[in-house]
Amino acid sequence: MSRLPTDQDRAAVNRFGSSASLSTTHSINTSQLAASLEPYKSSDRKPISDVRRTFCLFVTFDLLFVGLLWIIELNVDGGIIHSLESEVIHYDFHKSYFDILLLAVLRFLMLVIAYALCRLNHWWVIAITTAVTSAFLITKVIISKLLVEGTAFAYLLPIISFILAWIETWFLDFKVLPQEAKDENRVFIVSDVSEHAPLIRPGPLSDGQFYSPPESVVDSDEDDAENPKH
Repeated sequence: MSRLPTDQDRAAVNRFGSSASLSTTHSINTSQLAASLEPYKSSDRKPISDVRRTFCLFVTFDLLFVGLLWIIELNVDGGIIHSLESEVIHYDFHKSYFDILLLAVLRFLMLVIAYALCRLNHWWVIAITTAVTSAFLITKVIISKLLVEGTAFAYLLPIISFILAWIETWFLDFKVLPQEAKDENRVFIVSDVSEHAPLIRPGPLSDGQFYSPPESVVDSDEDDAENPKH
Protein backbone atom coordinates (compact mmCIF):
# COMPACT_ATOMS: atom_id res chain seq x y z
CA MET A 1 0.00 0.00 0.00
CA SER A 2 1.35 3.42 -0.99
CA ARG A 3 2.10 5.86 1.77
CA LEU A 4 1.36 9.55 1.54
CA PRO A 5 4.42 11.81 1.95
CA THR A 6 4.72 13.16 5.43
CA ASP A 7 6.01 16.55 6.58
CA GLN A 8 9.43 15.04 7.22
CA ASP A 9 9.60 13.82 3.65
CA ARG A 10 8.70 17.24 2.35
CA ALA A 11 11.35 18.85 4.60
CA ALA A 12 14.00 16.43 3.32
CA VAL A 13 13.06 17.24 -0.27
CA ASN A 14 13.21 20.97 0.47
CA ARG A 15 16.65 20.59 2.06
CA PHE A 16 17.85 18.69 -0.97
CA GLY A 17 16.51 21.39 -3.31
CA SER A 18 18.07 24.16 -1.27
CA SER A 19 21.45 22.40 -1.17
CA ALA A 20 21.38 21.76 -4.90
CA SER A 21 20.39 25.38 -5.58
CA LEU A 22 23.20 26.63 -3.33
CA SER A 23 25.74 24.41 -5.07
CA THR A 24 24.56 25.59 -8.49
CA THR A 25 24.70 29.23 -7.40
CA HIS A 26 28.24 28.77 -6.06
CA SER A 27 29.44 27.19 -9.30
CA ILE A 28 27.93 30.07 -11.28
CA ASN A 29 29.56 32.65 -9.01
CA THR A 30 32.91 30.87 -9.30
CA SER A 31 32.67 30.87 -13.09
CA GLN A 32 31.79 34.55 -13.14
CA LEU A 33 34.68 35.33 -10.79
CA ALA A 34 37.13 33.43 -12.97
CA ALA A 35 35.84 35.26 -16.04
CA SER A 36 36.23 38.64 -14.35
CA LEU A 37 39.73 37.75 -13.13
CA GLU A 38 40.99 36.64 -16.53
CA PRO A 39 41.36 40.17 -18.05
CA TYR A 40 43.44 41.29 -15.08
CA LYS A 41 45.66 38.23 -15.30
CA SER A 42 46.20 38.87 -19.00
CA SER A 43 46.94 42.53 -18.26
CA ASP A 44 49.71 41.42 -15.89
CA ARG A 45 51.41 39.67 -18.78
CA LYS A 46 51.64 42.91 -20.76
CA PRO A 47 55.15 44.39 -20.74
CA ILE A 48 53.79 47.89 -20.17
CA SER A 49 50.38 49.35 -19.34
CA ASP A 50 48.30 51.18 -21.94
CA VAL A 51 48.43 54.52 -20.16
CA ARG A 52 52.22 54.29 -19.73
CA ARG A 53 52.59 53.39 -23.41
CA THR A 54 50.60 56.50 -24.30
CA PHE A 55 52.94 58.56 -22.14
CA CYS A 56 56.00 57.13 -23.91
CA LEU A 57 54.42 57.91 -27.27
CA PHE A 58 53.88 61.49 -26.19
CA VAL A 59 57.52 61.75 -25.07
CA THR A 60 58.54 60.49 -28.53
CA PHE A 61 56.23 63.04 -30.11
CA ASP A 62 57.94 65.75 -28.05
CA LEU A 63 61.34 64.86 -29.50
CA LEU A 64 60.11 64.51 -33.07
CA PHE A 65 58.12 67.75 -32.99
CA VAL A 66 61.00 69.81 -31.61
CA GLY A 67 63.36 68.18 -34.13
CA LEU A 68 60.96 68.99 -36.97
CA LEU A 69 60.76 72.62 -35.91
CA TRP A 70 64.54 72.79 -35.70
CA ILE A 71 64.92 71.37 -39.24
CA ILE A 72 62.42 73.90 -40.53
CA GLU A 73 64.40 76.65 -38.82
CA LEU A 74 67.56 75.43 -40.59
CA ASN A 75 65.88 75.75 -43.98
CA VAL A 76 64.61 79.24 -43.21
CA ASP A 77 68.09 80.67 -42.61
CA GLY A 78 69.49 79.88 -46.05
CA GLY A 79 69.87 76.11 -46.34
CA ILE A 80 70.51 73.16 -44.07
CA ILE A 81 74.26 72.87 -44.73
CA HIS A 82 75.03 76.50 -43.98
CA SER A 83 72.76 76.52 -40.92
CA LEU A 84 74.31 73.31 -39.54
CA GLU A 85 77.77 74.86 -39.75
CA SER A 86 76.66 78.01 -37.93
CA GLU A 87 74.56 76.26 -35.25
CA VAL A 88 76.47 73.01 -34.63
CA ILE A 89 80.09 73.47 -35.63
CA HIS A 90 80.25 77.15 -34.67
CA TYR A 91 77.83 76.83 -31.79
CA ASP A 92 76.91 80.03 -29.97
CA PHE A 93 74.62 79.97 -26.96
CA HIS A 94 73.25 83.40 -27.80
CA LYS A 95 72.29 82.61 -31.42
CA SER A 96 71.86 78.83 -31.82
CA TYR A 97 68.77 76.65 -31.44
CA PHE A 98 70.80 73.43 -31.38
CA ASP A 99 70.88 73.29 -27.59
CA ILE A 100 67.07 73.21 -27.48
CA LEU A 101 67.15 70.09 -29.65
CA LEU A 102 69.79 68.51 -27.40
CA LEU A 103 67.61 69.32 -24.41
CA ALA A 104 64.69 67.48 -26.06
CA VAL A 105 66.94 64.48 -26.79
CA LEU A 106 68.14 64.40 -23.16
CA ARG A 107 64.57 64.63 -21.89
CA PHE A 108 63.50 61.81 -24.22
CA LEU A 109 66.32 59.46 -23.16
CA MET A 110 65.83 60.01 -19.44
CA LEU A 111 62.05 59.52 -19.54
CA VAL A 112 62.11 56.48 -21.81
CA ILE A 113 64.81 54.76 -19.78
CA ALA A 114 63.09 55.54 -16.47
CA TYR A 115 59.43 54.90 -17.36
CA ALA A 116 59.61 52.46 -20.29
CA LEU A 117 62.68 50.31 -19.62
CA CYS A 118 62.92 50.51 -15.81
CA ARG A 119 59.14 51.06 -15.35
CA LEU A 120 59.68 53.49 -12.51
CA ASN A 121 56.58 54.28 -10.44
CA HIS A 122 57.75 57.63 -9.09
CA TRP A 123 57.70 61.19 -10.36
CA TRP A 124 61.25 62.25 -9.40
CA VAL A 125 62.79 61.65 -12.87
CA ILE A 126 60.26 63.76 -14.73
CA ALA A 127 60.52 66.39 -11.99
CA ILE A 128 64.24 66.67 -12.74
CA THR A 129 63.77 66.85 -16.52
CA THR A 130 61.01 69.46 -16.26
CA ALA A 131 62.97 71.58 -13.80
CA VAL A 132 66.12 71.48 -15.95
CA THR A 133 64.14 72.24 -19.10
CA SER A 134 62.30 75.16 -17.53
CA ALA A 135 65.47 76.68 -16.02
CA PHE A 136 67.44 76.30 -19.24
CA LEU A 137 64.72 77.77 -21.48
CA ILE A 138 64.09 80.71 -19.16
CA THR A 139 67.83 81.42 -19.00
CA LYS A 140 68.21 81.17 -22.77
CA VAL A 141 65.32 83.53 -23.42
CA ILE A 142 66.72 86.10 -20.97
CA ILE A 143 70.41 85.93 -21.90
CA SER A 144 70.42 85.01 -25.60
CA LYS A 145 69.84 87.35 -28.50
CA LEU A 146 67.23 85.20 -30.23
CA LEU A 147 64.37 87.54 -29.42
CA VAL A 148 66.31 90.50 -30.81
CA GLU A 149 66.37 88.87 -34.25
CA GLY A 150 62.57 88.90 -34.32
CA THR A 151 62.10 85.56 -36.13
CA ALA A 152 59.13 83.30 -35.41
CA PHE A 153 61.34 80.43 -34.25
CA ALA A 154 62.91 82.67 -31.61
CA TYR A 155 59.55 82.48 -29.84
CA LEU A 156 58.22 79.14 -31.10
CA LEU A 157 60.95 76.67 -30.12
CA PRO A 158 61.35 77.76 -26.47
CA ILE A 159 57.60 78.04 -25.92
CA ILE A 160 56.84 74.65 -27.50
CA SER A 161 59.58 72.90 -25.52
CA PHE A 162 58.39 74.51 -22.29
CA ILE A 163 54.75 73.55 -22.85
CA LEU A 164 55.50 69.95 -23.88
CA ALA A 165 57.71 69.38 -20.84
CA TRP A 166 54.96 70.50 -18.47
CA ILE A 167 52.30 68.48 -20.32
CA GLU A 168 54.44 65.37 -19.83
CA THR A 169 54.70 66.13 -16.11
CA TRP A 170 50.95 66.60 -15.78
CA PHE A 171 50.18 63.44 -17.76
CA LEU A 172 52.48 61.25 -15.68
CA ASP A 173 51.48 62.65 -12.29
CA PHE A 174 47.71 62.83 -12.85
CA LYS A 175 47.08 60.02 -15.34
CA VAL A 176 49.77 57.34 -15.48
CA LEU A 177 50.66 56.82 -11.83
CA PRO A 178 47.08 57.06 -10.39
CA GLN A 179 45.66 54.77 -13.08
CA GLU A 180 48.32 52.12 -12.57
CA ALA A 181 47.89 52.26 -8.81
CA LYS A 182 44.13 51.80 -9.23
CA ASP A 183 44.65 48.82 -11.56
CA GLU A 184 47.08 47.18 -9.14
CA ASN A 185 44.61 47.55 -6.26
CA ARG A 186 41.84 46.09 -8.39
CA VAL A 187 43.94 43.08 -9.35
CA PHE A 188 44.90 42.52 -5.70
CA ILE A 189 41.27 42.64 -4.54
CA VAL A 190 40.03 40.28 -7.25
CA SER A 191 42.91 37.88 -6.66
CA ASP A 192 42.25 37.88 -2.93
CA VAL A 193 38.56 37.14 -3.49
CA SER A 194 39.36 34.30 -5.89
CA GLU A 195 41.75 32.73 -3.37
CA HIS A 196 39.19 32.78 -0.56
CA ALA A 197 36.21 31.78 -2.70
CA PRO A 198 36.74 27.97 -2.33
CA LEU A 199 36.71 28.38 1.45
CA ILE A 200 33.04 29.32 1.46
CA ARG A 201 31.95 26.57 -0.89
CA PRO A 202 29.15 24.46 0.57
CA GLY A 203 30.32 21.05 1.75
CA PRO A 204 29.13 17.74 0.35
CA LEU A 205 25.73 16.57 1.35
CA SER A 206 25.77 13.84 3.98
CA ASP A 207 23.67 10.73 3.78
CA GLY A 208 22.00 11.68 7.03
CA GLN A 209 20.27 14.59 5.32
CA PHE A 210 18.16 12.17 3.26
CA TYR A 211 16.22 9.52 5.07
CA SER A 212 12.83 7.97 5.07
CA PRO A 213 10.97 8.39 8.34
CA PRO A 214 9.72 5.21 9.97
CA GLU A 215 6.15 4.30 9.38
CA SER A 216 3.79 5.52 12.00
CA VAL A 217 1.92 3.21 14.35
CA VAL A 218 -1.37 4.29 12.81
CA ASP A 219 -0.27 3.04 9.40
CA SER A 220 0.80 -0.30 10.92
CA ASP A 221 -2.55 -0.75 12.61
CA GLU A 222 -4.38 0.01 9.37
CA ASP A 223 -2.26 -2.54 7.50
CA ASP A 224 -2.93 -5.20 10.16
CA ALA A 225 -6.65 -4.51 9.98
CA GLU A 226 -6.71 -4.86 6.20
CA ASN A 227 -4.54 -8.03 6.25
CA PRO A 228 -5.71 -10.12 9.23
CA LYS A 229 -3.67 -13.08 10.22
CA HIS A 230 -5.03 -16.45 9.22
